Amino acid sequence: MQIPVQITAKNLEMTDAIHDAVMKRAEKLEQFADRITSCRVVVECPHRHHHKGVLYNVHIDLTVPGKELVVTHEPKEDLYVAIKSAFDAARRQLQEYSDKRHGHVKNHANNAEAE
Repeated sequence: MQIPVQITAKNLEMTDAIHDAVMKRAEKLEQFADRITSCRVVVECPHRHHHKGVLYNVHIDLTVPGKELVVTHEPKEDLYVAIKSAFDAARRQLQEYSDKRHGHVKNHANNAEAE
């Protein structure tokens, strides 16, 4: 990546294990888009009063040429599952962006023009 990954933790302690898990997933995103100019990740534990237990959110904000991709995924009870799920969604968005940018996605003709 051209700019280092920025990782922020809210309402939880940023351990080396959490940092390494996020960095490992972020580095894999370069396989799908080589021109990522920024990557900001927020790992948070927003509420501690759920009936189910502690839930974790992971928000990812990626900047690529001409577009900003934002991933906000539903909270998960396991922090590492939340990280994986959010980065999987980011990967899908990057693949879609890359396919459109390289012309791999078909553009359908407007129905009014076809008639």
